[in-house]
Amino acid sequence: MAQPTNGFKKGQSGNPKGRPKCQTSVTVYRTIISDAVPDIIATLVDLAKAGDVAAAKVLLERACPALKPQATPASIPIAGTLAQQGDEIIRATMTGSIPPDVGAQLITALANHSKLVEIDELTRRIEALELKK
Repeated sequence: MAQPTNGFKKGQSGNPKGRPKCQTSVTVYRTIISDAVPDIIATLVDLAKAGDVAAAKVLLERACPALKPQATPASIPIAGTLAQQGDEIIRATMTGSIPPDVGAQLITALANHSKLVEIDELTRRIEALELKK
């Protein structure tokens, strides 16, 4: 049975030169925009100087990004049970000794720690039961 001919030869590429470089729409747009960046910035500066708040906001957000919150050291008693430690964290948060976001992070860390303690305790119990067999 003869194989149909489709114009392609086995072992030869149909496109020996490969895909043309930089011809996708994204790369074309990026090139156009990058070439226009100096003019765009100059226009934004002029608009901001003329009182355009949106232009000023764009420029300031890029030049002076917002500060990210920094964690402050917290002094909380760590003695006692996990529940007592949780109570101390909540008390410190409620009295303003630590910020609410830090209190929430500490409670989450304490909850994760309690899971580790629980897993460790269960592992020890299982090992002790296996030794008794």
